[in-house]
Amino acid sequence: MNKAKPLVVINVVGLTHSMLGHDTPHISALAATGFSRPLHTVFPAVTCSVQSSLLTGLQPSEHGIVGNGWYDRELAEVFFWRQSNRLVRGERIYDAGRKVDPSYTTAKMFWWYNMYADVDYSVTPRPTYPADGRKVFDSYSQPTTLKDSLQDRLGTFPLMKFWGPGADITSSAWIADASVAVFETYRPSLTLVYLPHLDYNLQRYGPKDPRITQDIVAVDAEAGKVIRSAQSQGADVAVVSEYAITPVNTPVHINRVLREHGFLRVRQERTGWETLDCGASKAFAVADHQVAHVYIKNQADVVPVRTLLEGISGVECVLSREMQKAFGVEHERAGELIVVAEQQCWFTYYFWLNDELAPDYARTVDIHRKPGYDPVELHLDKKLYFPKLRIAKRLIQKKLGFRYLMDVIGLDATVVKGSHGRLPGRGHEETDSPVLVCSSRNIESDEFTITGLKNQFLHLQFGS
Repeated sequence: MNKAKPLVVINVVGLTHSMLGHDTPHISALAATGFSRPLHTVFPAVTCSVQSSLLTGLQPSEHGIVGNGWYDRELAEVFFWRQSNRLVRGERIYDAGRKVDPSYTTAKMFWWYNMYADVDYSVTPRPTYPADGRKVFDSYSQPTTLKDSLQDRLGTFPLMKFWGPGADITSSAWIADASVAVFETYRPSLTLVYLPHLDYNLQRYGPKDPRITQDIVAVDAEAGKVIRSAQSQGADVAVVSEYAITPVNTPVHINRVLREHGFLRVRQERTGWETLDCGASKAFAVADHQVAHVYIKNQADVVPVRTLLEGISGVECVLSREMQKAFGVEHERAGELIVVAEQQCWFTYYFWLNDELAPDYARTVDIHRKPGYDPVELHLDKKLYFPKLRIAKRLIQKKLGFRYLMDVIGLDATVVKGSHGRLPGRGHEETDSPVLVCSSRNIESDEFTITGLKNQFLHLQFGS
């Protein structure tokens, strides 16, 4: 039997080749003994698509994860940030590993599509929602007792530090500590670790903001914990990233344009706000950073919708079904059209024309109810005079068991300064591309792609 050499893969979201250096002593030390290369990602360059491509070696057109969310045509609903691993098609790296070594084990620490993944150890955020409307912070794990043992040791996973206006290094530090504990206790053949911290302020402030240096230093320190633990046990280590964040200054309200031209429909609720009526709309967009899937009910409307979208300021190109094939994203879950933003632009999900009619969830952190990705959730509403006092009041209501609305998010999309989803332009691979850093030179090559890492990592573990 060919026994696998242990491998730890650390996903440092937003890290680029050009960031390596003085501010990343732990990751740079890894590169010094091994190597580092820019990494060619897939389209769309968003978390769920990229992670699925890395683990399966397939394009989104093959594994089916065409974004962080998509429209279910039968249910007439948009679903974002779902957790079931059964949504992903294709053989994963750990499936292939077990074919070579039946004793091959895997720990999946906060990588996406974690629930029901065919792995031995996993942890992912999973709040509980009691019938009274409260939200109780908790996690999901395999085995089921793993989350409890980790939270007894490290405290409850800090969900409010994982996303939203309070997101900071605390969540990545918890994941790093939990990953070390799992690795040292169970010694998996493959350990997958997700450290999202760098992504937060890159989107909040943009990659050129001087404050980003502190974030690079902070996430390198957390990666360093995992690197030290892995190498002390003789494991190889690879640091990867999913995409690079590019500076943006212009939000594009694609759904408002579709509404103004009669394609998108809303429902007037008795509560006084509007909601997107997907099933009744002739066309609407599921916005996902710098990429938007446009779903069109009738084939006769495809050409006029495409003509309209191509004329919107901030749109670089509109991909037909045929063009989607060349980008590796043509799939039944994809929109009839896919719109790509210009480099300095990104797409909002906003469909209302009057902020007074925005749905209640628009002013909250609600990644599941919003029919699109909303990076404005990283910012507190600038119009609130005492936002921290408002948050404290809401938390008191929560602890007392009352219903509450954490309405602290603004509707000014211009606060977002960084985005992703597009593929980098030629000649910008080091600054606009993710990166691979590896402790071993056994797989060193001139070029690396996200889809090629599955086989290269297996080669690292098993040899030729």
